[in-house]
Amino acid sequence: MTENPFTNSLKSPEIKEVTIKDPFWGRYVDLVRDVVVPYQWEILNDLVDIPVKSHAIKNFKIAAGLEDGEFEGFVFQDSDVAKWLEAASYVLEKYQDPDLEKKVDEVIDIIKKAQWEDGYLNTYFTIKEKGKRWTNLEECHELYTAGHMIEAGVAHFKATGKTKLLDIVCKLADHIYSVFGKEEGKIRGYDGHPEIELALVKLYEVTNNSKYLELAKFFIDERGQEPYYFDIEWEKRGKKEHWKGFKGLGKEYLQAHKPVREQREAVGHAVRAVYLYSGMADVAYYTKDKELYEVCEALFNDIRNRKMYITGAIGSSAHGEAFTFEYDLPNAAAYAETCASVGLVFFAHRMNRIKPHRKYYDVVERALYNTIIGAMSQDGKKYFYVNPLEVFPKEVEKRFDRHHVKPERQPWFGCACCPPNVARLLASIGKYIYLYNNNEIYVNLYIGSESEFLINNQKVKIIQDSGYPFNDEVNFKIITNGEMYFTLNLRIPSWCDKFEIKINGELLTGFSLKDGYVSITRGWKSDDRIEIILPTQLKRVYSNPLVRENIGKVAIVKGPVVFCIEEADNGDNLHLVSVDRNSSLELQFDEKLLNGIYVVYAHGYKIRRDNFEDQLYKTDFEVRYQPTKVKFIPYFAWGNRGKGEMRVWVYEK
Repeated sequence: MTENPFTNSLKSPEIKEVTIKDPFWGRYVDLVRDVVVPYQWEILNDLVDIPVKSHAIKNFKIAAGLEDGEFEGFVFQDSDVAKWLEAASYVLEKYQDPDLEKKVDEVIDIIKKAQWEDGYLNTYFTIKEKGKRWTNLEECHELYTAGHMIEAGVAHFKATGKTKLLDIVCKLADHIYSVFGKEEGKIRGYDGHPEIELALVKLYEVTNNSKYLELAKFFIDERGQEPYYFDIEWEKRGKKEHWKGFKGLGKEYLQAHKPVREQREAVGHAVRAVYLYSGMADVAYYTKDKELYEVCEALFNDIRNRKMYITGAIGSSAHGEAFTFEYDLPNAAAYAETCASVGLVFFAHRMNRIKPHRKYYDVVERALYNTIIGAMSQDGKKYFYVNPLEVFPKEVEKRFDRHHVKPERQPWFGCACCPPNVARLLASIGKYIYLYNNNEIYVNLYIGSESEFLINNQKVKIIQDSGYPFNDEVNFKIITNGEMYFTLNLRIPSWCDKFEIKINGELLTGFSLKDGYVSITRGWKSDDRIEIILPTQLKRVYSNPLVRENIGKVAIVKGPVVFCIEEADNGDNLHLVSVDRNSSLELQFDEKLLNGIYVVYAHGYKIRRDNFEDQLYKTDFEVRYQPTKVKFIPYFAWGNRGKGEMRVWVYEK
């Protein structure tokens, strides 16, 4: 008999129960609070002089009857407001900010006025196509935008205790429940873009209303069934498309190619995939559905073992923003959407909640420390939508097959899903550090913080002091009111070859390491201290040889942090640069570079071009190398010094 995965009943601490005090992550938390959330508010209100305007708040005002005008933007434009509300709510859960709270309340008032009597809420269909609600689930994102608004409602309620937005989204969810289902007269359909599933589970968590969980399960199990719903509605609406050529993207793009319980391989649109998998993991968790959990496990393993970039990015193809096939990980042509890495964090976190294993947070760390924070500029005001592992600016500007890649971060996008997604994840980073239940605490991320837990109705506080990932030592201090008996589980990342744990100065021996966590069970007293050493040596990483583009190349990492080379440090034509395979790797802190970052130096070579003169081809060419010092910077810091070349995978000689 296989092991039952549903034995832990783990949960995350609330954001208000965790205070980030970390030399690395503290800066990002402050940046989101002080710059990102206020600045994105201005953009959503079209107050910033940038080429692309949002119009998202104005759409709500028009739908509410407060202003005249036409709908502008994408059919899912509402979701930008919803994700901003969620991010703002996370900020309010932790910090007093009357001005921000006032803005949030004002938006909620507008949203309430835009809601229909029956609970329906969508500015596109309210303003532009009133009579066509729920007629094009395949293309028009109605349930997707509803899902993001539901997430915002849950976050706002947990942050403030106010119920206005929660009431709005409950009314919306009740309307959706009345429209969709297997019962006679209901629609047996689902959205082309998954999101509603995980949102309904969040609503179930705060309301304890089982119909929301039931509806989430319906959407998951109905997906991909025959007769194929999207074909049915296509015929009903006279074969009319919202997006020209959309039908050509196929069923995999929509995550509807198979019933979910038959899926074992991650395919199609990467963001849609991981949002769906997150909802599946949630439903498996609450319904104790072992079959669904095992499907999620297979899908996660497929991503991690065959389809994930070293930076924690996913999605290899711009066509369909999609997974392609195993080991197909092009560097310069990568899509690697920011939202896909955010969704991958959501999925991995949910899987770890069911049955902890270090592989899940290995992936979370890769995504967080590289793609996600790298998608945002140092000042918090510009973003990457696409996160390639190699950039040659001329190629990006001149070749159509690279049009999706930008050599510099952009102030905003017409399809602006990524900026508020980064904001809401970073604003809630505190709830990813730990998982706990009545008997155990799991340490998933080594982020300096102060956190409070209720273990068997007794309060315990854990103070974590961390210099991770550039410092090897992490210290914990336990504060209790009397002795408390529980298990502390410390995650040992898979890249960590050796580690050392001390309790009150004494070396821990005879411990067990299960699924990548060291479990320490004992009676804990106030002022007990745990020290863990996780040597994050600089390492060379090589791809599976089936990754065609990386043959003969090496990547440099330190713990979860991936490094890259840039033109600003190493000159142009980075494809001519190689690293000596026998060279030592030297880590230095450069306090003057990009507000202070760690850089890596290695001995290397650059191919000389002088003996080719003006010829394109030669038969008697002898490769000549110029010794050089190769400088690497963290991938998350690239692109902050103007337009230039970049690459993660470097030739090795």
